[in-house]
Amino acid sequence: MTVSVGVHEAKTHLSRLLEQVAAGEEVEITNRGRVVARLVGPTPRTPDLGFDRGNVWVADDFDDLPGDLQRAFEGEE
Repeated sequence: MTVSVGVHEAKTHLSRLLEQVAAGEEVEITNRGRVVARLVGPTPRTPDLGFDRGNVWVADDFDDLPGDLQRAFEGEE
């Protein structure tokens, strides 16, 4: 749902409006009946998988994980 408020009300009640945005609402700020700004929550950030590829290594003497733990990491258990 979109809430529409004037500039004066937005200045006066900014904290309340930000709480509404954090709860998923969109807030339009109007000046003389014309929308001049829109407050929306941030878009969820997806992790950058593989961003460190080539910079991480496993030592040659690193022991393999026990089978049950390995399967748990791979989502099999």
